[in-house]
Amino acid sequence: MANKTGAAVLYPSGCILGESPIWHNERNSCFWVDIEGCIIYEYSFLNKKSAQYQLSHRVSLIVQSNAADELIVGLQGGVGRFNLTTETLSMITAELNVDWQSYRCNDGGCDNMGRFWVSTTELNHKKDAGALYCVGKDFTAEEKLDKLSISNGMAWTADNRRLFHTDSVTGAIKSYCYNEQTGDLLFERIAVQVPPESGVPDGIALDVEGKLWIALWGGYGVGRFDIDTGKMLSFIAIPAPHVSSCAFAGEALDRLIITTAKKEMTENELNEFPQSGHIFIVEPGVTGLPVFNCVL
Repeated sequence: MANKTGAAVLYPSGCILGESPIWHNERNSCFWVDIEGCIIYEYSFLNKKSAQYQLSHRVSLIVQSNAADELIVGLQGGVGRFNLTTETLSMITAELNVDWQSYRCNDGGCDNMGRFWVSTTELNHKKDAGALYCVGKDFTAEEKLDKLSISNGMAWTADNRRLFHTDSVTGAIKSYCYNEQTGDLLFERIAVQVPPESGVPDGIALDVEGKLWIALWGGYGVGRFDIDTGKMLSFIAIPAPHVSSCAFAGEALDRLIITTAKKEMTENELNEFPQSGHIFIVEPGVTGLPVFNCVL
């Protein structure tokens, strides 16, 4: 049986669909989004204050750019650049081979070469209708994986030789051999198969010991898994059923921030779990791997 611990509310954001938590070292703050609310949130670890940036598009993915006042974002409409000072959005590319009336971007990340990885999903998560793309410095998007339903959770190993990724509906976290020069992927194996009774794997993060933290949608928490055995080693309980993503935060990357959602919950469920949609924080007892800035 995995060891269990609980987490505290960092900020009561009440997101419909909280996602994409990141740590921003230069600003000493963390960011996350409410996809359905079209909002980017920022919470300062220095002054304990929060800020909200309202967009006109569903925003599902944020990564840090080389500029401290700028984020690269995945939207319903493509990939954009959001200036935190002027609060303005400028588009980089919309060429992800989808009709944005019925599709949006979903999860992704930034690799050690500064490339932006972003997936697409049909608004109702139609089976096999999404794909995963890599956007390079020339702003062109190259398809890397196809026939995805809900592409989620990307994490690269410390040596950048493996990429972990899940298509949530499969319950599987797949390991891919990764070529950092070309960004090419080669399927290696299923590293973790999450049993249905534990929830559906969503966002993921790797720690310095090479263990994988998986947010469990419908599973009331985040599990820490061994990528060699696939077994859950420990569990962080969250007082919300829909746990969507996690990321290491703080200057030492010794905290874990965890997003949740209240999407598709009934009134009775919301009464039982009133903290659904908030962002949580916990000291997991291990530090995370640093993330990279995007060069777009």
